[in-house]
Amino acid sequence: MTKHYFSNSPVATADELRPLAMDVRGVHLDMVVSDAVFSSHKLDLGTKALLLEAPEPPETGTFLDLGCGWGPISITLGKLSPQANIWAVDINQRALDLTRKNAKRNHVKLFVEFADKALERATNEGVKFDLIWSNPPIRIGKLALQEMLTNWLSLLSDTGEAWLVVARNLGADSLIKWLGEQGWQAEKAHSKKGYRIIRVRR
Repeated sequence: MTKHYFSNSPVATADELRPLAMDVRGVHLDMVVSDAVFSSHKLDLGTKALLLEAPEPPETGTFLDLGCGWGPISITLGKLSPQANIWAVDINQRALDLTRKNAKRNHVKLFVEFADKALERATNEGVKFDLIWSNPPIRIGKLALQEMLTNWLSLLSDTGEAWLVVARNLGADSLIKWLGEQGWQAEKAHSKKGYRIIRVRR
């Protein structure tokens, strides 16, 4: 599947870009999307639920959009907290390209990088995240998902919080249980249209 959004270099060309305007949390975003990324025609329901239900982000700090796709979470964070240092990471080159393009279109400054390279940099430089918002890629499989969350959640600051959105029928409740077994404070903060909004703390 050369165009699957889990691929590092899915096939896509510039003429596949489509405009998408969206309004969330009082913020208007002028975006472009592509078939080579997740939710290529609209803001997906899970991400929308997270953006609507997560509490107001701090004015400053270091934030992470884990699995940024075409950038709706990180760019919304950038609009809500323009003084924050925001990282947007993904494994998909097309997603990173679109996030950079969308950040520029919406006048938001982001650090956009491949997830592995960003994780290495954050670990080496002692970066700690005050806030993580993520619609994690559940379909990569349980073990890969658990490894990804373990790696990134370990970089939460002592007072930091992660807010995850996971569909109830894709294992949200078992994920909450697993997070608790790993020593995290994990709880269902909200339920919305079949999705769990999960709060995670140290």
